[in-house]
Amino acid sequence: MRMSQQGLMALIGHEGIVLSRYRDSVGVWTIGIGHTAAAGHPDPAKVVGEMTVSEVISLLRHDIRKYEDAVAKAVTISLKQHEFDALVSFHYNTGAIGRASFVKSLNAGNRAEAMKKIMDWRKPAEIIPRRTAERDLFRTGKYPAPYATIYPATATGAVQWGKGRRVHLPDLLKTTPEPDRPAPPAPVAPPPAPKPAQPSQPAPAPAPTGLWAWLKSLFT
Repeated sequence: MRMSQQGLMALIGHEGIVLSRYRDSVGVWTIGIGHTAAAGHPDPAKVVGEMTVSEVISLLRHDIRKYEDAVAKAVTISLKQHEFDALVSFHYNTGAIGRASFVKSLNAGNRAEAMKKIMDWRKPAEIIPRRTAERDLFRTGKYPAPYATIYPATATGAVQWGKGRRVHLPDLLKTTPEPDRPAPPAPVAPPPAPKPAQPSQPAPAPAPTGLWAWLKSLFT
């Protein structure tokens, strides 16, 4: 199972978008949509200047695959799409799907208890609205409005929260192709039409020889 487009937009809305490197709430260098060095290349601490919106969305689509796989491995019961999306968002934020106690309750079939326990993951305090939204998405299947904010950051990595601009996510996502999608084949020119057959010419009559040649010579 893979995260749906709606799930991806919900995650982007929670994370926000910062096009240059910044330090997150615990001081880790980050860029784009929550990308850190732990997720792989590039290392945000070494990024100079800004990435484009298209680049950070492509980076997220690459990063999210391993989080999807980890959720699929940790959860042994069947999940609906909105439940899966909520858990991938949780894991992308915490990296804890393999050790969170609520997953044991979920695998035992007790969804209600699991969603109570997911709220144990509430530090730092500013994460509580996100955790609540993930819980509610899991319970109800209702996704948040598809908007996010793009924030600038200073050269020292401080996000300028008061200078963000709100963007409509469907417009951004449709301009960024998903990874691993093969390019359409190049058009191939049709083979040339065969030339019409030329009518055959009668073979020339053989030159007369011997007696026939002598008789013909009398009349020419």
